[in-house]
Amino acid sequence: MVDKDQTIPTSVLWTHLFKAPSALTFISENDENLHVCAFPEYITQLCKQRGEVPERIIKRANIERSFGHQLFRGARRPSRDTVLLLAFGFEADVELAQTMLKYARCSALYPRMKRDAVICYCLHHRCNIDEMQSLLAEFDLPLIGGDRNR
Repeated sequence: MVDKDQTIPTSVLWTHLFKAPSALTFISENDENLHVCAFPEYITQLCKQRGEVPERIIKRANIERSFGHQLFRGARRPSRDTVLLLAFGFEADVELAQTMLKYARCSALYPRMKRDAVICYCLHHRCNIDEMQSLLAEFDLPLIGGDRNR
């Protein structure tokens, strides 16, 4: 999914940044491209794009219903684990999960970390949440949302 606010590709923006004579020049020349929509707006756009409703995503993510709706409304900010649960709710691949983490301002999945590697494996192989949690437990790694998804 492309953020409706982006007018040029990020790779081009990187090029402009590194070729700019100063940070001030870069920001003044690219101000309209320096916006990332808020996480609730992003996941709402994602639902529309996929023909989904938040209720179904929340249920598949195994997130408590009222908390899930608070996330979609922006009343609550998700933890990294909650974003990952939502990624499973969206039946995301690794790329989409990484994008969701970016919009939530959370750290990206990193394959050198065992827990992240297992999560990425499960996303790539389209495992459901229960299968992913079982695999994490098998490796004695912390489960996702161990503190009730908050």
